[in-house]
Amino acid sequence: MKLASPSLEVSIGTQRLRLYDGRRLVREWPCSTSKFGIGFTEGSNKTPLGRFIVKEKHGEEAECGTIFKARQPVGHWSRGMETKSDLVLTRILWLHGTEPRNANTYQRYIYIHGTNDEGSIGRPASHGCVRMRNRAVIDLFDLVPEGTPVWIEE
Repeated sequence: MKLASPSLEVSIGTQRLRLYDGRRLVREWPCSTSKFGIGFTEGSNKTPLGRFIVKEKHGEEAECGTIFKARQPVGHWSRGMETKSDLVLTRILWLHGTEPRNANTYQRYIYIHGTNDEGSIGRPASHGCVRMRNRAVIDLFDLVPEGTPVWIEE
């Protein structure tokens, strides 16, 4: 599916990520934002609000469950693997803030990405990023180009 004018909206209140083409809602997925709340300070592990763009995309063609460190594939996670780590899996959409209050988002490494904790999707549980189920983030990744506008709201 080719979208003429894609944009993303993340609702912290409902823990939903919506994909629009212009004003038309195309898809909607549950997501997980920060368990520490809303914030803009580096090191806070909080999810920032406002306007962003998808600055970079990483993981195209990577196998579902690929583990990324510094946006490079370093291994593979599969259901049932024991880990206490909050892994970045499958795909990465790296956000860049376009407002003064969220201008440090790119430097904070705030992503939309897959997770090894899919059971937490639908409630605040991340360390600042927007987490999605791994199959869902593959779908999203394939639908939006770099430069896609993103709005994160309470």
